[in-house]
Amino acid sequence: MAENKPRYSDAELAEFKAIIEEKLAKAKAEYNTLRQVVMHNGTNDIEDTTPSFRTVEDDGAFQLSKEEASQMAQRQYKFIQNLEAALIRIENKTYGICRVTGKLIPKERLRLVPHATLTVEAKEMLAKQGKN
Repeated sequence: MAENKPRYSDAELAEFKAIIEEKLAKAKAEYNTLRQVVMHNGTNDIEDTTPSFRTVEDDGAFQLSKEEASQMAQRQYKFIQNLEAALIRIENKTYGICRVTGKLIPKERLRLVPHATLTVEAKEMLAKQGKN
């Protein structure tokens, strides 16, 4: 007899996989850009004139300090790792299951935070426990 554990269907998992792969591609591109900023910051080669970080409001080139770019790259690397772990959970068919409650994480949350491993309720519960 098959277990009656809650999980998303293969079709739903495929939808989440597509979302994650798209976010992963963007995250890797941004990570590579940040690494280049860290590695080439302070040199006078042609890359200094490329407008890699520009804002619409401020049309001037935005210079990131090496430290800021390094911190952003570290956060981006962690995000990439989280997205890759989510892909593994999809392959294992455990994606979208809260690691605290065992309940399905709502689709809306997973679309916004595709690497989530907790329902909002579980996250709030853990936060309250951490403050005590």
